[in-house]
Amino acid sequence: MPGLCLRLALSQPPLFRLRLGGGVLLLNLLLVGCVPKGDRSPSWMIYPLQRRQPHDGLAVVNQPDGYGLHLWLETDTSDAAVCRPRWVVDPARLFNGNGSAPFSGGLASRKEFFEAVAREDVQRALRQELEALCRARAPRAQWQWTDPPLQPSDVTVDTFPLVEEQDLLAAPAEVRAQEEELMRGSTP
Repeated sequence: MPGLCLRLALSQPPLFRLRLGGGVLLLNLLLVGCVPKGDRSPSWMIYPLQRRQPHDGLAVVNQPDGYGLHLWLETDTSDAAVCRPRWVVDPARLFNGNGSAPFSGGLASRKEFFEAVAREDVQRALRQELEALCRARAPRAQWQWTDPPLQPSDVTVDTFPLVEEQDLLAAPAEVRAQEEELMRGSTP
């Protein structure tokens, strides 16, 4: 099809091309109009996409035009002897995933996350990257794979210890008064 459009563009008389603003403009317009839109399905490319350190991110191109998910990979080393995945179910949106400079920003949906991690090829890549991340973060710990959540009911929320009153800082005026008292008491 593009070859036919090129022949049509070049078969026009030179004066016709010049009257429309130049031959290059007409040729570009004809070629752009004749190029097929291409495949509108996702490429499902999967590759490591680093966030802060190697193996802490995975790109999954799950939409047409290079859009997808940037899965943030974390480890659970709460038990010093075991390192396992800590699932972050709110992925970043991947842009230019099929290009040479992919990047992420904003949030993608959890639905997309669940659909992506249900695929065997994505789970294989996740397992490989998370195991390497565990080796880097806790080299002496044993690697233990846990399956990713595949639906909202599978998501568990990590609980962290509560901040107690004794962990909080005192009021600045109170700290200043204590400092002044110490200074007066230590001065000869």
